[in-house]
Amino acid sequence: MKLHELSPAEGSVKAKFRKGRGPGSGNGKTAGKGHKGQNARSGGGVRPGFEGGQLPLYRKLPKRGFHNKFAKQYAIINVGDLNRFENGATVELEMLKAARLVKKAPDGLKVLGGGELTKKLNVKAAVFSGTAKEKIEAAGGKTEVE
Repeated sequence: MKLHELSPAEGSVKAKFRKGRGPGSGNGKTAGKGHKGQNARSGGGVRPGFEGGQLPLYRKLPKRGFHNKFAKQYAIINVGDLNRFENGATVELEMLKAARLVKKAPDGLKVLGGGELTKKLNVKAAVFSGTAKEKIEAAGGKTEVE
């Protein structure tokens, strides 16, 4: 078999339907838009959510929740995930990114106390939970707030 002999399976590829290409196409002249009216015009139709002047559903429903625009966005990691680093290593955000444990951290790293830590590590982060700090220090490591 050669590259030029390859072709898709029979019936798997269908040609794109072209609207408004003459009477023989079965969808010529008005191209499925009917005669006149708002939806037949160029740029015609109504905006999303418009219900003909009736009060739209999104305005009838109550507003919910609150979004704090000053909230900090931390990358979160558990103490148990730090076991992959060598004994005595200094764990920083860049190392976690390199190890693919963290994608992005706009406001820094937050370490939580999930799991068990078996290695002595120096951890640098923006925030530590109480249990995370206890577990790191119990394993003989240090916590450093950046």
